[in-house]
Amino acid sequence: MSDATKQDVPLRRKGLSRTQKRRLSRGIQYAVFVAALIVFAASADWDRLQNQFAQADIAEQMFPDVITLALKNTVLYTLSGFAVGLALGMVIALMRLSSVGPYRWLAGIYIEIFRGLPALLIFIFIGVAVPLAFPGTEIIGGTYGKVALALGLVAAAYMAETIRAGIQAVPKGQLEAARSLGFSPARAMISIIIPQAFRIILPPLTNELVLLFKDSSLVLFLGVTLEERELSKYGRDLASTTANSTPILVAGLCYLLVTIPLGFVVRRMEAKAQEAVK
Repeated sequence: MSDATKQDVPLRRKGLSRTQKRRLSRGIQYAVFVAALIVFAASADWDRLQNQFAQADIAEQMFPDVITLALKNTVLYTLSGFAVGLALGMVIALMRLSSVGPYRWLAGIYIEIFRGLPALLIFIFIGVAVPLAFPGTEIIGGTYGKVALALGLVAAAYMAETIRAGIQAVPKGQLEAARSLGFSPARAMISIIIPQAFRIILPPLTNELVLLFKDSSLVLFLGVTLEERELSKYGRDLASTTANSTPILVAGLCYLLVTIPLGFVVRRMEAKAQEAVK
């Protein structure tokens, strides 16, 4: 071995290991992220932001109505829309799995249409097109009924596919065992298959609830009264009255009061589902 080669060996041995390189790379990424935050914080005009979005006196004026009225209506709209969507989605999912061709075609057409259309157009259709097409016809429940129907029509298309996937994920042996015990196909589906499917699809259904909670902000396109306002409408009205954006920020924080805990619940359920599979 030459003298040059002998000198190269110690140099190669002093190189960083793979773990050390990974740690160094992660450290550089953290340093860049912190530096970007510092630059952003130093360049932002915090006084103007505070004056526009964080006026304590305006925020105080919103309570307790922002909770007892706006947040309450948002929750009611969401739960009613979720209930309609779940019931309709179950029917569509079973039609999608039916051996009868027309049922499958109708279910497929419904899913493709309502998954492709923006939720805003569905709200406009319920609020404008339905009264024009059926003069004098009132949807049961007034505004609450219209919101439940609009949200339910949108959610049903997604829930139907989720439910269908959950039903198909249940081992076929479960249905065969139920039939061998004398269960009819319908009873086996209701008593054996669907309960197991719902344990599988509970996390994505909860995630759909979070999405509906945010989509409830579209209720303003139905023309609501002061007592029927949800968080977004309530915040926008006060922002226009006060010429300040603090109400919008407070409304956004109220959304987070619900969506963050629900998101945590979804992650916990997904983790438990993965542990059960293992």
